[in-house]
Formats: sequence, structure tokens, C-alpha cells
Amino acid sequence: MSAATVARLASHPNIVAIKEATGDMNIASEIRASCDITLLSGDDSLTLPIMSIGGTGVVSVLSNLIPAEITKLAKLAGSGKFAEAEALHRRLFPLMRAMFLDGNPAGIKFAMQRAGRDSGELRLPLVEANAETQSAIGARMDAMRID
Repeated sequence: MSAATVARLASHPNIVAIKEATGDMNIASEIRASCDITLLSGDDSLTLPIMSIGGTGVVSVLSNLIPAEITKLAKLAGSGKFAEAEALHRRLFPLMRAMFLDGNPAGIKFAMQRAGRDSGELRLPLVEANAETQSAIGARMDAMRID
């Protein structure tokens, strides 16, 4: 959706927010410049950048696994404590990226199962994360001491 379309939709009383998940900070910036709608990151790894331009939070995948850390990141950024938020972002970033190596929801499903939190089975056409992705996620979870 273009920023112009978002701006038109933002004038409707029932439309109060947008989940920006294009991965393009230019679009997020255009939305912020064109209307006054609540802007939420739709990508964990872009939460901090989007909040730095006026976004207010995230529709997060990783918060299923580490809710306290994602909440802390959003609260720090929302409070303007960007140095602290950046440090946390840098620590979480490798896991954020690993979650999507095989697309969504394969990564988070594997991570949740590995952490002992059953989130149900994937149904076709979705498939489980491949062995390489599982290894990458597992290594990052071990490095962060997530069990």
C-alpha cells in the first residue's frame, strides 16, 4: 500500500493504526509525513528504526518467545532512551533475523518448541524450519540463554 493510500484510509474513523511490514523505511517515513496514524512496526528487526521516526510499537513475532525483552525495547524507544534501546536491539538482532530464515512462522514455531512451549503444529502448505535454520536459531537461543 502506498503512503498516499494510507493517508486516505487514515481519515476513516475506524482506521486507527497501520502495521508497516514492507521492510522499507522510506515508506514508513512517507506514512509519518503524510498523516497522523499510529504506526506499528510489522518486523521485529525494524522496531527501533520505526520508533525512531515516530512509530509507537511493534506487532511482534519474537515477543512470543521473549516478551519481556521486546517490551523493554519498545518502552526504551518510546521513552526516547535510544542508546539503551540500541544496545538491546543489537543484542536481539541476530535472533530477530534468524526467525525469518525460512519465513514465518517456521522459525518461531521451532524456537517455541525448543523452549518447551508448544505452539501447535504447522499445517500445509507451511513447513517446518529446515535443519540449517534450526541450527542457527538454536545457536542464537543458546548464546542468549533462552531455554
